[in-house]
Amino acid sequence: MTEKLRKAFDSMVVYKDLAKTNFFTALSLPSFLRDWLLQRFEDENGEYKIEELAEFIQEYLPRREQWTGIKDRVVSDSERVKFLAKIVIDINIKTSEKTFALPDYGLTHSDTIIEDQVWDDCRAELATGKEVWGVVEIGYRRPAEPKEKGKIKLVSFQNFCPYTIDLDYYKEARKQFSVDEWIDVVLGAIDYNAAGYVKVGQDGKPIKDENGKTIPDPAAKLNMLKRLLPFVEKRLNLVELAPPGTAKSYLFGQVSKYGWLTTGGSMTRAKMFYDIAKRTTGLVSGNDYVALDEIGKMQFPDAAEMASALQGYMEQGVFKVGNFSGVADAGVVILGNIDEKYMNEFESMFVQLPSVFHDRAIVDRFHGFIKGWEIPRMTDDMKARGWALNSEYFCTIMHLLRDEGLYRAVVDALIEVPKGADTRDTEAVKRLSAAYLKLLFPHVKSPEDIEIRDFVNYCLRPSTKMRSIIKYQMGLLDPRFKGKNIPTFKIKEQYAEKDKTADNG
Repeated sequence: MTEKLRKAFDSMVVYKDLAKTNFFTALSLPSFLRDWLLQRFEDENGEYKIEELAEFIQEYLPRREQWTGIKDRVVSDSERVKFLAKIVIDINIKTSEKTFALPDYGLTHSDTIIEDQVWDDCRAELATGKEVWGVVEIGYRRPAEPKEKGKIKLVSFQNFCPYTIDLDYYKEARKQFSVDEWIDVVLGAIDYNAAGYVKVGQDGKPIKDENGKTIPDPAAKLNMLKRLLPFVEKRLNLVELAPPGTAKSYLFGQVSKYGWLTTGGSMTRAKMFYDIAKRTTGLVSGNDYVALDEIGKMQFPDAAEMASALQGYMEQGVFKVGNFSGVADAGVVILGNIDEKYMNEFESMFVQLPSVFHDRAIVDRFHGFIKGWEIPRMTDDMKARGWALNSEYFCTIMHLLRDEGLYRAVVDALIEVPKGADTRDTEAVKRLSAAYLKLLFPHVKSPEDIEIRDFVNYCLRPSTKMRSIIKYQMGLLDPRFKGKNIPTFKIKEQYAEKDKTADNG
């Protein structure tokens, strides 16, 4: 399949060998940035000169401890310095002054300025999101008067993405692959080796066939890909409970530049939604998802306040704090490690989480549950090894797919909703199904473009199962919901009959 992949996606493919690339591991680079470097320095055979790469990194990816030296060059020597960084933009409504921050280096808005001419030159790229990665060039604006403060100024900015994303091309390219092949393509794009997903016995060792070959485990692959659903669908809320070592933190924290992972510590309404004192929006604004990792260790100083804010936001995407009302598209993802004895979908699992998530109303607003204990523990065999889609390219594709509404239209056209179905159950199953459709069948434009059995097996059935677990857990938290199941969703008759006709043909 390697030649098919390279032919279909050309320059969007890079050679990855994460089991051996200790050079990148030591740098702790996110995968999208690592693949950008690989694309820049690899030749057509996937080889690169480590000396050239190291020299580039030394010049354009300074470590945090080098920041003082950079400031000295800018302020004392009036140098202009270029480097690759994450930049955050702010516009003062009262003064119209534009400022920037470099969070990885501790540079805040109070010490910076973006002059009007520079803003006009860079506006198209800087005004697109809360955080932008790119080549930043900074200088120093000296104070004109004794009482005036000097400022670090932005001289220029260039988005580090060296290509234009063509979403239609991506959709067309998908047609060249079978479903199984495409699942392997997606795994490679997020740094996983599809060949490493094999069936194992109770002893933890791979099961082999009569020829001594390991047996692939398609279910394990699909379980891993469930984590990507909030990457492609707006305001998709998920819970995953898993043992340590299944790489959930890596996937949510390193694969996409459009999401946010926060681990442990304290989470407040101000940090999550809106800070009244600072008049700044929180994590849900400008991110595709907010993943709360190690949720069991996370502190919520005012649980009632947070629960109220979450309840409103997870339902409609709207949050109100004081006199401020905001709208956002970020999904809320809860990631937790709980004792293995509680990892049972038929036993109460949410009681092991912070009290915020003991409320049935909050649990009801999660669309689906991921059984993380069914995702294999990470091994070197599962790390990408070979030609794969560039992670930077793929994470941008997933981000763009969030705005594509036709997939939900396809889902609405295909699914028959029974009378009396609970609205939240219906919405959850449809949202999850649309996300699966975007991820696995992005080329689909109408119900006629997908085999009904594929839609049922890869979209509807897993979505129904993910929501069913949430429904069952609600019953364990609130006796009024005990024994209530989600409705049985079927394919509308005209499409089901068409599928039967195809079988008979």
